[in-house]
Amino acid sequence: MLPFNDGDTLHHRTFYVNGPLIVGAGPSGLAVAAGLKNHGVPFLILERSGSIASLWQNWTYNRLKLHLPKKFCQLPYIPFPIYYPEYPSRDQFIQYLQSYTNHFGIEPHFNQYVKSARFDSAWNIWRVRSVSSSGEVVEYICQQLVVATGENAEPFVPEIEGLPDFEGEVIHARDYKSGESFRGRKVLVVGCGNSGMELSLDLCLHQAFPAMVMFGKSSFELAMLLLKWLPVWLVDKILLGLAWIMMGNVEKYGLKLPSIGPLELKNTKGKTPVLDNGALEKIKSGEIQVVPGIKRLFPGLVELVNGEQLKINAVIFATGYRSNVPKWLQQYDMFSIKGYPKDSFPNGWKGRSGLYAAGFTMRGLSGASADAVKVSEDIARKWKNQLKKKLQERSSIRRCISAF
Repeated sequence: MLPFNDGDTLHHRTFYVNGPLIVGAGPSGLAVAAGLKNHGVPFLILERSGSIASLWQNWTYNRLKLHLPKKFCQLPYIPFPIYYPEYPSRDQFIQYLQSYTNHFGIEPHFNQYVKSARFDSAWNIWRVRSVSSSGEVVEYICQQLVVATGENAEPFVPEIEGLPDFEGEVIHARDYKSGESFRGRKVLVVGCGNSGMELSLDLCLHQAFPAMVMFGKSSFELAMLLLKWLPVWLVDKILLGLAWIMMGNVEKYGLKLPSIGPLELKNTKGKTPVLDNGALEKIKSGEIQVVPGIKRLFPGLVELVNGEQLKINAVIFATGYRSNVPKWLQQYDMFSIKGYPKDSFPNGWKGRSGLYAAGFTMRGLSGASADAVKVSEDIARKWKNQLKKKLQERSSIRRCISAF
């Protein structure tokens, strides 16, 4: 990375990046960086926090485990240790990522919050401006930009009438660590995906009283096996039938089995099928109450869409995350207004003018890994072609000089 003077150094420092610039040091960014390392391509990686995989390290609850079997969650080139369980814990996954980073010698520039990135067509370069934790503004100049901030960059909290008037504690699942601080309290958990289920179970285990708002055993490995011989629609039918056989009629407890199968759900909505981690038994016993949607909140009270009212002391939003790409990537049509590539998987990894994306497939870590391999290979191919061209030009210059 070399200093570059563009005439605006009174306001910020400017650096030319020798290679692609990667924004984000989560699993997607690390996987792209590892691929570039393997191909001998230099790069720079910017991370807004002070560590790799900041979501996993700083904003996840203690009992979190991977929601898919480990072989579908490992990053390219290095598998999980053989002694890891089928569903590694949060701490085990963080250790794996740290070892992965160390193995490839990846050194992100931490505490660099990217404020903007725009393509300068006059110079055929990307201008990426970041602000450090000390307030220093730096503009990075590069020819390739890899967007690896992912689908889970910022927490999503839906608008609910009366939320500002609620007097109890209100947090997002990313701020939840353990149910210990909620012991003896009535907690409304908004969301019934994997996080909502796990938080509700954890609250139960710490003697809290959760009510989960509707807003199985993993069948993913079986699905991957069946897809070798059967079409998606038929595999989904089989999985829905198995869910009914294994769980029985769960609608009498307030739960609804989806009308579409888990594969279509993941492909169209980006949602991972819910794993039964023990919460189902708590629901059947009544220790976890399942309630319909929220109409509005009052101080110490929630009114449901069916007119029922419940006294509550706290609200936890297990409502997922959103992309933050539209906030900083300027004037470019590769991404939609919601911050996801307009082209769906497997074609959403590459845009125009040297722009790439990794980790926006709505297919979790396996999709991010697939993106990372494609991105790093494409950049490496272009890098080697440019290097070959430069060497040929130098050779031609030497021959011209020797002729004189």
